[in-house]
Amino acid sequence: MFEIRVICDPADTDRITAALSGAFAAGAVRTYPTRDGERARLYVTADHRPEPGPWPTPDVAYALAPSIIREIGWTARTAADKPFGEHLEREFWLRKAALLDRIALQGEEDGTPGDDDEVATEAARRLIEHDRDGEGDYDGAPYWPEHPATAADPRGYVRQEYAHWAKNQ
Repeated sequence: MFEIRVICDPADTDRITAALSGAFAAGAVRTYPTRDGERARLYVTADHRPEPGPWPTPDVAYALAPSIIREIGWTARTAADKPFGEHLEREFWLRKAALLDRIALQGEEDGTPGDDDEVATEAARRLIEHDRDGEGDYDGAPYWPEHPATAADPRGYVRQEYAHWAKNQ
């Protein structure tokens, strides 16, 4: 465990706090003005993040998932019912990516060639992009959206996030 001190422009405190939380297992950030009152001093107690474990297996991740047919219906209805000009919520992107991952897994199991794997990977990347740019409503344990392992295995990230989401519904 160690202490980090940062002196910065007050306008940068949120961005720096987010970066510290992404890089370390960080506690609460304490903020104080500098003596001249023009900058901010940030103090945080931090530790290295533990080495992440493996991704959840599909069986574990999708243990509580509804049938593929039901998820196709939910995804189609949600997309069709979206008012023009509104963005779809994270739940849509997560469930869509999980659905496409499950379809690709089924194709792999059946030995049927196709582009299911590519489609599932692209949907996973879309979820990761949403999580990077979103409000931080992802689980991120053990891998957060910016983690190199997430980029290396986007579908693993989907399984991680879906398993967490399904347990907390």
